[in-house]
Amino acid sequence: MGKLSWLKNKLIGREADKGLLFRALLYLLLVDVAFIYLKPVIYMITTMVKDASDLLDPAVIWVPTGIYGGHLAEAVKMLDYAKSFGVSLSVSTLSAVIQVISCSIAGYAFARLDFPLKKLWFAALLFTFIMPAQVTILPSILLFKELGWINTFWPILVPTLFGHGLKGALFVLIFRQFFSTLPKEMEEAARIDGAGALRIFFKVMLPISRSAIVVVFLFSFVWAWNDAYFPSMYMFGASDVPLSVGLSKLNAQLAMEAQEGGLRAFLEPIKMGASFLIILPLLVLYAFTQRWFVEGVERTGLVE
Repeated sequence: MGKLSWLKNKLIGREADKGLLFRALLYLLLVDVAFIYLKPVIYMITTMVKDASDLLDPAVIWVPTGIYGGHLAEAVKMLDYAKSFGVSLSVSTLSAVIQVISCSIAGYAFARLDFPLKKLWFAALLFTFIMPAQVTILPSILLFKELGWINTFWPILVPTLFGHGLKGALFVLIFRQFFSTLPKEMEEAARIDGAGALRIFFKVMLPISRSAIVVVFLFSFVWAWNDAYFPSMYMFGASDVPLSVGLSKLNAQLAMEAQEGGLRAFLEPIKMGASFLIILPLLVLYAFTQRWFVEGVERTGLVE
């Protein structure tokens, strides 16, 4: 009886979440979920390193017989990777930094300050959040054309100054949610010392909002990096384009080659190589910032 009781406690545990069977089921579930997300990346990597014989061999699917780097080199050349990488890095970083500043100010105002028509402006903010970008893209193009900003980065960067960049309304809501949870005693103490609203924000509230800043910066950077819609609308004739637009042009070029008689089996690895080059910086970024990102998501209330 003693051995049976010990075995039962080992397999099932005294509590439901402590037994070996529960942990095995949990790890199995986690591995399955991880494989769902990793499968496209694994397929991308294994496809871009296949040589001609592996591509034509139907038996070779996941594990190539050798590693061939020609497709990746061709993708680097077609993307003009060094220049496009610099453009994407500059635009994404500037957009993220500016949106952190502008959206934090707006979020603090909605959370802590009283001003005329506050509920109306907040309703307008929510409306911009739910309204599709395709609804306003044509008026925006006409406006920026009148300003002479087409085929430049200004249509992407200038709206971020006013908290109206890519997903700007969401970032304002994140900061509003974060500042709403902070105790009011800190502001009251600063007001007693004679501090105004701006001084309270920059000296008291902003320094303790690191978690919200990390979340907004990473979200803004990743979305700006991956965005191909707005750059393709505003920079359709530009020579210096981000990687996302370069990928669209590469796909169109390869599609034309396929129509002219090119073998699709040899064009697919180039697409996979180009896609891998675009997501690689984001994978590296997340590998170094995942701890702060997860911590920031928890503290800003995004998991609720």
